Amino acid sequence: MAYLPQTEQEVKAMLAAIGVQSIDELFAHLPSDVRFQGQLKIPPALSELELTQHMEDLAQRNVGTHQKVCFLGGGAYDHFIPAVVDFIASRSEFYTSYTPYQPEVSQGNLQVFFEYQTLITQLTGLDVSNASLYDGATTLAEAVLMCLSHQTGRKRVIVPQNVHPEYRAVLATYLSHVSAEIITLATPRGIIDADSLARVVNDQTACVILQQPNFFGCVEAARKISEITHAAGALLIAVVDPISLGVLRRPGDYGADIAVAEGQSLGLPLAWGGPYLGILACREAFLRRLPGRLVGQTVDRRGQRCWVLTLQTREQHIRREKATSNICTNQGLMALRATVYLAALGPHGLRAVAELCLQKAHYLRERLQREAGFQPLFNAAFFKEFAVAAESPAEVKTLLEIATDAGFFAGIPLGRWFPELANALLIAVTEKRTQAEMDRLTAILASARTRADSRAIDRKSSMTPSSQRTVQVE
Repeated sequence: MAYLPQTEQEVKAMLAAIGVQSIDELFAHLPSDVRFQGQLKIPPALSELELTQHMEDLAQRNVGTHQKVCFLGGGAYDHFIPAVVDFIASRSEFYTSYTPYQPEVSQGNLQVFFEYQTLITQLTGLDVSNASLYDGATTLAEAVLMCLSHQTGRKRVIVPQNVHPEYRAVLATYLSHVSAEIITLATPRGIIDADSLARVVNDQTACVILQQPNFFGCVEAARKISEITHAAGALLIAVVDPISLGVLRRPGDYGADIAVAEGQSLGLPLAWGGPYLGILACREAFLRRLPGRLVGQTVDRRGQRCWVLTLQTREQHIRREKATSNICTNQGLMALRATVYLAALGPHGLRAVAELCLQKAHYLRERLQREAGFQPLFNAAFFKEFAVAAESPAEVKTLLEIATDAGFFAGIPLGRWFPELANALLIAVTEKRTQAEMDRLTAILASARTRADSRAIDRKSSMTPSSQRTVQVE
């Protein structure tokens, strides 16, 4: 968008049209003590050329996945995006369309949402999908609200410790003024212990949250957890990685009542944490508690296929006490990207991507264990992400710095969320990573650890005589 300021003559014309002589007169009704006096301390205006160069300089300070090899995960991943996704999403009829929630929304947008909903129900194995929400974390909170309203009288929400910590934080915020009790279930072995879960689930439990694979990348015994949950009359919410559904069971297949996901993996680039895509699907029994909107397919008066907004449980359409959250916009363009991505890959393509993630992640963990001496933090099965333990938090910091200098984002330190795991790294491997990249990362980390060990030995050697001397003096 071009920057086109008004000229002095235009400003005078506008002031004259409303009957004032100056800007000061325009704001004269405001008390003088709340009006800024003097000159703003800002640099002088730049020309367009100077401003462009300044912004380019600022942009070059950022280092992203185009400059480094990315092994970062924790909910956002560096997956390959086919060119067709950008091509279709950048078409002006989609790119510039207004937030599509009015009944008059275009048929093209409605068809995209219908296709999106269809693909999400196929992907999750559930009956109904809405037309997307903001992101994975807020979508989980919406799913819990659905359960609390459906399970009348039940207030307990079971959240395992291995659910994404930021999702848990968002959930706690959502429920801070709701009559609900959040029970955090410890997961010291990285996965949910069935006996521990059975002890905390009771007739007051509205729902149990299961992340599959969980935040540490471990694969849970989903069927068993589902049975325990339903035996107590509670509902099961599954938080899934949509790419993992190429090889893992779908939530609907192991009995989940609601499935939520962060859709960033489905054709959305890593971009400062968003915009992302909240995926939500459920069984038909929860249809009228579903936040957002649903698009249905029908025929017009001439018998031609068309699409309509079928259901949206917002305050402006129904009674406030019957409404779900006030979701007045959604990530329409992001849902379009996910739709194109899934349609382009198809079920066989999605399985191929998932298998590549699975195989490469296992290859890297084995190399890191064998050649760099890292021990797995947990022994459970994993998909594309795994945690390894270093000697200390200081070593984690050093290793990440060395890897970054060598051109690699090696992983994320778990101490950011789990102080007791401050000596651990979470590493993600997508289908984009090559064997050469993984071998190079292994070599860098192995070399760094060897140098660190050597320095430690040198320090110990140089200290030994001193310590002995100290003893002799005493």
